Amino acid sequence: MEKPFQRLRAARLAQGFETAAAAADAFGWNRNTYASNENGNASFSWRKCRDYAAAFEVRPEWLYDGSGPRRAPSADGMVPVIGRVGANPDGSVLFATGQDAGDLAPIPPGGTGEAVALQVAGHSMRGLADDGALIYFEDQRSPPTPDMLGQIVVVETDTDEVLVKRLLRGTTSGRYDLESVAGPTRQDARIRWAAHITAIVPPWQARRILVRGG
Repeated sequence: MEKPFQRLRAARLAQGFETAAAAADAFGWNRNTYASNENGNASFSWRKCRDYAAAFEVRPEWLYDGSGPRRAPSADGMVPVIGRVGANPDGSVLFATGQDAGDLAPIPPGGTGEAVALQVAGHSMRGLADDGALIYFEDQRSPPTPDMLGQIVVVETDTDEVLVKRLLRGTTSGRYDLESVAGPTRQDARIRWAAHITAIVPPWQARRILVRGG
């Protein structure tokens, strides 16, 4: 994401606002002004950037000129567990569902303010990550890169699914095959973003370090 308006849109979507109007209404911004800032028709000032950054919980330096990580590391060295990753009954599709409890886990070695974690539920990834393990990745929402091919990564498809799959080339440009740890391969999927897995913590250790919310 090279342009400020592209980063602004990504930050808004990451905070769960489906439309620019919804974000503007939530924070009391002028709809037209915000929409123009987000679609690139009008640039935004550093002062406005700080307002947007505070609202969307990102670093203003990242939003304004792309400097450094999107989010600052938390003061206590913890990162959010954003969902549980498991398998449908037939074992064919891995999925993530949000956790409202606010579970936290320590930032992994080499992690940044972008780090997040998923907790494994079930035995669909036995041998990679067992039931209760933590899977960390950097939540940067960037398109797949060539070095991800052949690797097990976290992806989001254009059907709103967050999956843990081995990324393979599809039959045409912009399409990817998603190979399951267990189960059939999904062919020619469209991918919104992909992220390398940066750490996997086994269940026995995850139980020791996980801080439950609520």
